[in-house]
Parts: sequence; structure tokens; C-alpha cells
Amino acid sequence: MMSQSAFATLRTAPAADAAAGGLATALGALRPGQLPAAGAEPRVASGSASAAVVGVAVASLGAATTRRRKQRERKAKVRVLATKAIDSELEPPPALNLSEDDPSAFTLGILGDLHLDPRDTEHSFEGREHMKKALEGAVRPFVVSLGDLGESKDCNETKQLFSGTTECFKMAREFLDGFGVKFDVVGGNHDLEGIDEFGTDEQNLEAYLHHLGKETPQFAHVVAEKVLIVGLGSTAFRTAKYTSHEVSIDKKQLEWFENVIREHPDEEGWQVFCFSHAPIIGSALRVLQECHVVNGCCWLNHCDAVDSKRFINAVRSNPCIKGWFSGHFHLSHDYQDSITFPGGNNRGSCVFAQTGCMTSRSSRDGRRHSRLLRGNSEGFEICTVDHSKGGKVRLDATITYSDQCEVDPDTDLMSDAPRACSTMVYAHKHEDFDHDKWFQAYVPQSGDGCYVMNPDGTLNDTDDIDFTNPDQVCWWHMKDGAVLGVHNGMIIEYDATTLAPLGMVVSRDELMDRRVAVIDDQWGGSALVLYNDGDNDLTVVQPNEDGSYWRKVVRNKMHRMREMRRMSAAKKWMKGIRNIEEDPKVLSSYGPYTTTAGQVMGLSTRAINPKA
Repeated sequence: MMSQSAFATLRTAPAADAAAGGLATALGALRPGQLPAAGAEPRVASGSASAAVVGVAVASLGAATTRRRKQRERKAKVRVLATKAIDSELEPPPALNLSEDDPSAFTLGILGDLHLDPRDTEHSFEGREHMKKALEGAVRPFVVSLGDLGESKDCNETKQLFSGTTECFKMAREFLDGFGVKFDVVGGNHDLEGIDEFGTDEQNLEAYLHHLGKETPQFAHVVAEKVLIVGLGSTAFRTAKYTSHEVSIDKKQLEWFENVIREHPDEEGWQVFCFSHAPIIGSALRVLQECHVVNGCCWLNHCDAVDSKRFINAVRSNPCIKGWFSGHFHLSHDYQDSITFPGGNNRGSCVFAQTGCMTSRSSRDGRRHSRLLRGNSEGFEICTVDHSKGGKVRLDATITYSDQCEVDPDTDLMSDAPRACSTMVYAHKHEDFDHDKWFQAYVPQSGDGCYVMNPDGTLNDTDDIDFTNPDQVCWWHMKDGAVLGVHNGMIIEYDATTLAPLGMVVSRDELMDRRVAVIDDQWGGSALVLYNDGDNDLTVVQPNEDGSYWRKVVRNKMHRMREMRRMSAAKKWMKGIRNIEEDPKVLSSYGPYTTTAGQVMGLSTRAINPKA
């Protein structure tokens, strides 16, 4: 029998840290109040908001050197990262003073998933005007589009998806040219979707690059003195092994990225800001369990257990990376984990930020947001351009650099004593906060009260531990090192190094009214089994052949589309030869089949309903 102290619900378990959706915490200060923003109206706190949001934050990053041009020696020093909050009366810093005379000053307009639709352009063009106004008179303006340029529907009555086509690329180029400033683009999961026009990903990519005026899927631009922006674009759709909605960065591009980061070190005063369609594993940005988690498309290279970690490893080992912006989730900025700060499960010196959509048609929560990033050698500000409020600019976070964060290596870093090296986070409620509208994926945290130590036997062996309760949470390690957990009525696998959610292991319907046990497999490992109280039958939840547990159930979109077209043709053919009006029932037969059989003759190829 397992100790009930190992279990908790979301209502009682601590939120732990900035990564998992709590307030960003630090060796600094939490202080109520309003942060003045250059050109932005202060927000009004809402008395109805149920929790605070990291809508406004101030950080003094311990991994940064001073960003003045003078360089300082940093021998035998260590860096202190954000880990804890300490009460303080420190005032938030003033807004950054950006000037054309400052060669390090810059301004970036960041566009989330555009999903341009020639039938519905009002919000797109309105959003462009809002961003143009925000960039008007700005210092060294530059626009970055985070991909997914076109709508993934038949927008021009060709029976083809619009996204990924030549017409889509032409429309996107004209739209981006209309900003009147320099721009660049990273490809998203829909940008190579022209499967009827182009035979291969390579042909589709060539057209994308040609019409967008790019030489490579990736980019690197120096936008101000010692300020580098780096973008990574998806290059696989037809060749995706599993879901085509995974954002795939090829190995050549990944190696290029690692080299570029090494060539622009923090020690030489570089600030690097990264851009990709999907976020990286370990960023701790909000993800939706019933969408991106179960479909295996949350993170860059989500299905690649090795390459997916190279991004966060680069962030951890290179303090020059100050910010990473992504879209993909179609969520707005009105959630406390739409921005995550250094700290948590080692996010280096980087601030991660979700970027919303311009159009209500594309937004999951109806909000219409873009990002504005402005900064100089002293730090940077992350803002929201709110398109539903006439393009109002809202300051969300201010990060200021300090060289006071270098401490003697003999300092006791585990001490609770406050130090000058601090990451200060300022957070408060605001009128746009709506934390409960979209159910996020739970992220395990050390000390969250939900960890099952050395599981052996039935986990939910009493009726008061109900795994079908969406708020019930627990997590544990299998003997092979895999991290599994229960959340929102499902069993989920988490990455062992970042504890980010990877995918669904057991679905809600399969877990209903089942007991869950971890047992010795009698070969030095453990096995996960499900059983009922009413009979002696049980299910062994087998790991995949690659050692993972989460079910890669969503197949390549190109294959699925072609299968649906065949089914549609078969339905039409049958109605014709039988001269009937009603739709016939259409089943499909698939392969390969997974069994423990050693020969084929014992296997049935009976057709199934593919939508069942």
C-alpha cells in the first residue's frame, strides 16, 4: 500500500516555481504596485482575478555581465540563478531609455501564427497597422514572424490546403513587406503543407525560401551593437515520422545554431535572442495537455529524445541567450506562464515568451496579441500589443542586467541570506488575467508533495485516491529511469531531465475505474499494470521499442489526408453503383499491426473505423 502523503491535488500542491506556472521567484523581491512603461498605460488590477500573474516582472539577471562596451575580467566567479523570493522594499526600475544615439538600442516586432486567409483579412491588416504604429519612431525596428503563414484550409476553392502553397507564400511576402521595415521568418509546422503542389519537402522548402526572400530556413542578424537575433525554421512535413504538427529542426541547422551561439559569447558582451515556431523543451511555457501534449508536438523536435534536449543545453551553457520567443499554441499572453524566467529546472539566463495570434479566428482564447521587444545594453522590455484594444502596448516584463551578480566561489549558495546578486520579480493581478480558462499541463516539481518514492504495488489502492479526478496529481520514476505521472485523468510521461510533459501513456477512457500498479518485472526492472476490482484481468502498459512510454498515436498528416480522400472516393463510388442517397459505412484496413506473434498467419487484418 502506498502512503497517501505522496498524493496531492492541484488545489493543494504548491505551484513550485516560475517554470510550472507559478510566480517567477528569485533571490530578490516581490513587491506590489504598477511598473511605469514608456508609452504604455498602466494596467488596472482586477478585484475579481483569482491569482496573481506574471504580467509585469523585473529581473536582474545573475548570468549577465554589464552590457556597457567596457569589458571586465570574470575569473573564478560563479553565477547565481533565480531560485527564491525574499521580501524587500526595493523600487522597480524605471523604463529603459532607448535612443538612436545608443548603438546598442533595438526594437523588435514579433508576430505569432499569422494563418493568413484571403477570405478573411480584416484582423490581419488591422493587426499590421497596430504593429506599424508601435514601431513608428522606434529605434532600429525589425519584424520577426514566427511562422504558420497561411490558413490550413481550402481558402480558394482548389480542394487543396492554402498553407504551404505558392499563393500562400506570395500573400505572406506582400503582407510582411507592408510593415515597411526589415523582417525575417521562421517556418512553422504548416508552412510546408503544399502537398498537392509540391512532391517533396525539399521542393516545398525551396518555394518558401524563394518567395520569402530567404537563403536558408534559419537566420542570424545583428540588429544593434552586440545584439544578435537567431531564428530556426521547420524543414519536415511529409517526412515527419509521426505527427506533421511537430516542428522539426534538421541536424544541419541545429549544428549551425550551436556554432553561432558559441561565436557570440556572453563574455564579449553579446545579447542573443532566439526565435522558433514552437518552444523548446525545458522552457516551461504553458502547454495544453489535451492538444499539444497528447499529440506529441509541444516542443522543437519533440519526438527526438536526443536532439530535443540540445536547445535547452545550449541555453544552460551559454548565458548570452537572453530571450526565446515562440508561437504555435495559439494562446494569448494573459497567463502567468506565458512568460517564464530564469530559475526553476535550470533555464540558464533566458526568459521564454509565448506569442499570441493577431486574429480571433486563430486564437484559442479569443484574445489577439503580438509581442514587442525593446532593449539596449542595460536590459530589455517584453510588451504585448493588444489588437483587441486598438493596438494598446502593455508592458509585461523588464529585465535589467547587473554585474553585481558575481560572487566569490566560497560563498554558500544554499544559504537563505539575501545577496546583492538578485533576480527581482514584480507580479500583480490585472484585468486581462484568466488563468482558469485553459487547463494547462502539470509539470512535476521537486518537493511539490506529489512524488511517489520507490513505487511498489497499487498506487490508487483506496477509494479516496481517484485518478479520474482531473485535479488528482502524482508522479514517479520507473526503474528504467522513465518519469510517469497522473494528471487530468490520464497517465502522462515526462522528460527525465527537464520534467516537461512528453505525451499520453494511458488515455482517460482506459484509466476509468482502473487500479494502477507498479510491480517488479522479475528481470531487474518495473512494469506498469492496470486492473479492475471486479475481475482478474489486467493490462500491461508496454513501453515503446525506443524505451519511451508515451503513445505516438498521431500519424503524418499527409498520409491521413490521402487516406481520407480514398475513403471519400469509395463512399461516392458505392453511392453511384447502388444508386443510394444515404452515406454507406466506410471502414479502413491498416498496417503494420503490433502483437507478440512470431508469424503472420495468426494475425487478423480486419478493417476498423478510423475515427472510432
